[in-house]
This record gives sequence, C-alpha cells and structure tokens, in this order.
Amino acid sequence: MCIIFFKFDPRPASKNAYRLILAANRDEFYHRPSKIADFWGNGNEILSGLDMEEGKEGGTWLGISKRGKLAALTNYLEPKINTNAQGRGSLVSNFLTESLDSFSYLKKVSSEGHLYNGFNLITADFNRLKEDTFCYYGNRGGPEPICLKPGIYGLSNSLLETPWKKLQHGKQLFTEVLSRNLAPDSLVHELLDVMNNQEPQLPAPEIEKQGQDYIRPILSEYSAVCVRCQGYGTRTNTIILINGTGHVSFTERTMLHSDVNQWKTSSFQFRLLH
Repeated sequence: MCIIFFKFDPRPASKNAYRLILAANRDEFYHRPSKIADFWGNGNEILSGLDMEEGKEGGTWLGISKRGKLAALTNYLEPKINTNAQGRGSLVSNFLTESLDSFSYLKKVSSEGHLYNGFNLITADFNRLKEDTFCYYGNRGGPEPICLKPGIYGLSNSLLETPWKKLQHGKQLFTEVLSRNLAPDSLVHELLDVMNNQEPQLPAPEIEKQGQDYIRPILSEYSAVCVRCQGYGTRTNTIILINGTGHVSFTERTMLHSDVNQWKTSSFQFRLLH
C-alpha cells in the first residue's frame, strides 16, 4: 500500500519553477527486504529503491531515469489477493529500462493487467526535446490508460483521485505547502512533514467497504497519510522535484532495521539527459 501526491506542469512559468513535484510513501511490512535508493542499470542511469523479496528481486515501487522516464506504483486495496499472480514491482522497473513511451507502455500493460493483483501505475516522460507527458492506468478501472492534464493529483490504494478522506486531507496539505513558494530545501522538508502526518481521517467508509475484513482491524492507523501499524506501515518517503531546466532533486527517507526510530535520508541531484 502506498500514497502519492504530485503536481504536473509541462510548461512551468520560469526555469526555477517545477515541471514535477512528487511526494510518495511506500507502505510495506517492515521486515520485507529491500535496498535503499541508489543508481543502477546501464551506466548508472536509473535511480530507485529495489525490492529484494525472494522471487521478486529487482522490482520497485518508484523510480526515475536520467533520460526522464519516471514511474510509480500503488497496490489496489482488496480483501483477497492471488498469491500466484505476477509481481507488480516489475511494472515500474520494466518501464524504466524499456524504450517505450509512457502511454505506449501502459497500453501494453493494460493488455496484461489480468495477470496481476490490483494496481495503479503512473508513468511519465520528461524528455527535454519533447512535451512532458504523464499517464495513468489502473487494472481495476477503465480498460484504457489515460494521459493526464497539468494539475495536482492524489493516488492511494483505490483508483486515481478516488476521494478517500486520507487522500483529500493529504492533498490539501500538499497543496498548501506548494502555495508558499518555498526554496527547494524547505520545500522538501515541508513535504516530508506532510507525508509523515499520522492523523486518522475517520470515519472512512470507502476504505472499509473496499478492504472489508482485511482492513477493519487497522482502519484507524490505515486512514492516516502515514500508516503506523505493528510490523507494517510507511517505511519510505520520497520527494522528487524536476525544474524547468531539467534539474532533478531526489530525496528518500527510509526506515532502517525494521525500527521506526531509525531512519536514513539520501539525496541525489542530477540533470536530465537530452
């Protein structure tokens, strides 16, 4: 489970304005093995954390490449899952390594969506020689991927922009931070605060209806932007900024040793390749 907020603006008003501001949480079992964010792939071109769960090694929940390809995944909340379904993390890593554009890739994924448990996938191309594009597909929604218009969006464990109270609350906090026109370091710091908000957003009948018996025991904890349960919850925050010149700032704050009191923050700065 995860939650993502992002502002997409392919024509920012100035070079210092942002083509993308993205803030994301990865919610997962604390003991699930994974690597913290770093560069990998041919020529250290791709930046992401990596899942190291046996049989699903190399998948990821969020990543970006120096060529301007970006993808992120959330699971779709369901009371039962198929344990034999294909691993969803490969949907992100495959996009980052393939040459297909964001819409064509999602078109291909949509034809194979039945092979996976419920998911939402966003893909984007920030190619400085072409218009930026941002696309979305959820295999529990419509049959076709869609291209997103400029704007502010929220995505959790239902379809894009489904008005869960936690999503609306987080999106409001995210929008308020953006309205203050902060310097980059302050912006990252404030967005990390948003992503670590643990205020329950109850009642949450939409979440309860979708998750049924699976979600009811942890509904209060799960109804917050930052989920904090016993052995499960938000273990990674990621903030990505892309400005008008193609400069990328990538900040990851991740839990260490399955301990909610131990965290490591990693920051990366690079410029998109032509």
